[in-house]
Amino acid sequence: MSDAVTVRTRKFIRNVLLARRQMIVEIVHPGKANVSRADLQEKIAEMYKAKASCVILFGFKTAFGGGRSTGFCLIYDDEEAAKKFEPKHRLIRAGMLVKKETSRKQIKESKNRGKKIRGTGASIAKHKAKRAEAE
Repeated sequence: MSDAVTVRTRKFIRNVLLARRQMIVEIVHPGKANVSRADLQEKIAEMYKAKASCVILFGFKTAFGGGRSTGFCLIYDDEEAAKKFEPKHRLIRAGMLVKKETSRKQIKESKNRGKKIRGTGASIAKHKAKRAEAE
């Protein structure tokens, strides 16, 4: 990472219930289009003495005119806490989970099958649909 890049954090909160530290990250990168997420992950992990795999970055927006970006950072106490509390799409981006490929048609068919069943049978049908999807 270039020396010209400055990383600042603000609105730091220690969230004990979710086993994480959360904050807003401000990056000043004059003359650069943007900074890679992997570089930021390593830099923030170093700043807060955490594993790079436990640092989750998302929601980055570059200010108009460039040179400044802001986003969110979550630093989990361990990988288990991250897997427990993080949404699946962010875990896939972080490389902790592998994306499961299913066709759109298959998803729509299972949804429509579920619409035909009312009442207590609906939960059983959803369970069967998930089992069929997994196979």
